[in-house]
Formats: sequence, C-alpha cells, structure tokens
Amino acid sequence: MTKQETYYETMYILRPDIAEDEVSNHIDKYNELLEKVGGKILDSQMRGKRRLAYTIAKNREGIYVQLSHQGDGQHIAKIEKAMRLSEDVMRYMTVKQEGPLPTPRTPSKSPQAIEKDEDNKQDDKSSPNAKDDSNEGDKQEQKEKTDNP
Repeated sequence: MTKQETYYETMYILRPDIAEDEVSNHIDKYNELLEKVGGKILDSQMRGKRRLAYTIAKNREGIYVQLSHQGDGQHIAKIEKAMRLSEDVMRYMTVKQEGPLPTPRTPSKSPQAIEKDEDNKQDDKSSPNAKDDSNEGDKQEQKEKTDNP
C-alpha cells in the first residue's frame, strides 16, 4: 500500500497577452515566494494557453499554470494574497490533495542546453556525411572500372 500524504495544488490563470518570458518570470516569482514562506515545491508546470469556459475581464483565453506544493497550510494565504494583488493573475484556486505525491516533471532545457544539443547534432551529421562522400567516391570508382573493360 502506498503512503498517503497531504499536499496542495494551486492552479492559476494568467492573462493571455503576457509574453512567454514574462510568464516564466511569474512562475519563478510564485515558486520563490512559496519557498520563502515555508512551502516545498513538488512540481510546477505551465499547462499552456487554453480557452476559458466563460469570459473573464474580457478575455476568452488564459495561460494555465499548475503548482503542487507541501507545507503547513499557512503558506497558502500568503501566496494567494500575492496572486490576488497581481493584475496578471485572472483566477487562482488551491485544493488540498491526499494521496501519493506527484512525480515532478523533468525540467525544460535552458537555452544554453538547447544550443549545445543542436551543435552536437550538427557534429553528428557532419561525420556521417564525410563517410557518405567517401562511399560515393568508391562507388564511382567501381562504376568506372565496370564501364571500362
């Protein structure tokens, strides 16, 4: 039987007209605030832009963010107050969960890691091409030998 633990999930909706880097700034801001007030972040995910069930502040879409965290419960009021005061947060809701803790998602790669991967892919592509060029030369040599008796 798995161990049942208590944790919280906070879902908040950001305005859809916010730039992508500003969205990540908001996510980082709330994650840091949560840790500062004594909470422990289990998982934080941006769920993307989705259509709302009804219009909120003249917006038909919103950027959803899900935050799973643990703590004594006192930290929730502090993070929700920060969300309430922010003009960029349209709605938020925290739900108490009981059950196995959520498994954290693998963190997304930083821009430097992405560039490094692309460089490695290019290096990998260049080495097989060199082999292919030499193979083509060999094929042409064999063709010339068969053409000239």
